[in-house]
Order: sequence, then C-alpha cells, then structure tokens
Amino acid sequence: MTSKIDLNKVLTIGAGGMVGSYVNFGIKTDHRSLDITDFHEVVRIVKQHKPQAIIHLAAETDVDRCDRDPNYAYLVNGAGTYNVATAASEVGAKLVYVSTAGIFDGEKTSPYAEDNQPNPQNFYGRSKYMGELIVRGMLKDYIIARACWMFGGGPEKDLKFVGKIIRQFEKQEIKAVNDAYGSPTSGKDLVGAIKRLITDDATGIFHLSNEGSCSRYEVAELIIETLGVDVTLTPVGLDYFPGANRVKNEAMSSKKKLMRPWQEALQEYLETEWKTAIKN
Repeated sequence: MTSKIDLNKVLTIGAGGMVGSYVNFGIKTDHRSLDITDFHEVVRIVKQHKPQAIIHLAAETDVDRCDRDPNYAYLVNGAGTYNVATAASEVGAKLVYVSTAGIFDGEKTSPYAEDNQPNPQNFYGRSKYMGELIVRGMLKDYIIARACWMFGGGPEKDLKFVGKIIRQFEKQEIKAVNDAYGSPTSGKDLVGAIKRLITDDATGIFHLSNEGSCSRYEVAELIIETLGVDVTLTPVGLDYFPGANRVKNEAMSSKKKLMRPWQEALQEYLETEWKTAIKN
C-alpha cells in the first residue's frame, strides 16, 4: 500500500493567484519567488524543498493575451509545465497540474467527461493541452485537475468573470452571454478537492468544476440577486464580444463527485468575500 502524502510536504507553485489564496498547507511560491520559465531555478527550488507532491497553479490564463502572443502562452503553459514536470520527476514527487475545460472544442451538446477527446480551438486551450500531454508523457504519478469558469480570491484577486461583473455595478446596464455554457468552479472548492485527491493518493484525469452547468448570463443573474444590486442585465450572444475564439460549450461532468452545486458555492463566495467590500 502506498504511503500517505504529508500535506506539510506539498509544494504549491503559483500560490499568489486566485486559487492559490485558498491553499493553507505546505510550502508556497508565487511568480515573484519562482519564475516557472526558468528551468534551472525551478529544478533548484524543487530540489531544495524535496516535496512529496507539487500543485502546479502557475499559468497564463488570459485567453485574449494567449491569442495575441501564442509564443508566450506556449512558454508559460507548455515549457513552464515541462520545467515543473522535470523537477517533479527528479525528486519523485506527485504532480497536480490544473488544466481547463478550454481544451475541448465545444461541439458536444452535453457536458464533457474526463475521457472525451480534447480539441482546443484557441491558443490558451492549445497551450494548456500541451501541458497535459507533457505531464502524461513524463510522469506516472500525476493528477490532471480540469476546472472551468474559475471564481475566487475576493476583490483583490478575482479578475475573472465574477469580479468583472461586480466591477460593472456602477453602470446602468451589464451585458452577459446567454448562448454559451460552462461549469463554474470555486477556487476554494477546487483546492479542497485537490487536497482530498492528494491525501487519497489518486492518479489520473479529474474534472473538478462545481456541479451543474449554466450560461454566463445565469451566473450574472445570481450575482446581482445575491448582492441585491439594482442594475439591468441584458443577454447577448457569444459573438458580441471581440477577442479570441470562444466555444459554445465548456460544461463538464465528473466521475468523482467532490464538488457541491455551483449556485451554493457562488452564493457563499459572494456573501463571505464580496458583500462587506461592496457596502464599504
């Protein structure tokens, strides 16, 4: 029987972001203390700490930036992941690689399962899928944790959809897409699920979004309702907003039921991390 991993000996790389803010165990680095594109520095830091497991959160997640600068996307999400995987291999650590529903083409009419074939449609998705292939090709002891439509970090760190909607409250009208679907993911719940998979010494690919699927419009509706804001919400199509190619369906199903419904997770997040800040 494989020995249990000591959470004090888990190294989180990229802990300064919205997901990393919920990691309350082990050793943590952020982009200031470790540049994942520096191969020798990554190997040095990992060998210094000798972790039993590594949670790899460092990534370029700005879809439009990845499309404008594909080389940078591949440098961070591809080469950076190669560096981390190499270091994990050298110390014999389990690697947890956080990936994305953006690796799928969006053509499926039902949620994507773990064994569905990836076919990314933009450079963000391609670079993250490259990271998956690197991890699977280099290591046997890995967890690929796919998430979707991430939220978390509160006013300081939530630069994604939930934070963007809240920052538009001073406008009279907010527009949100109602013809594309995904599965929102709480950063807090994601960390909890990863923690459980590590302690269970699980391996393989896992979809770790919150349960259920919805449109961005439905997410915005719940935000406005929960925070009690008087603002007009207008539905628009996916092609309304310019930028990188985005797909119609990023909803995911999971073989392991580790996550609660997205509505419950989002309401808790808004109540505990945003409500006071908005009133002030």
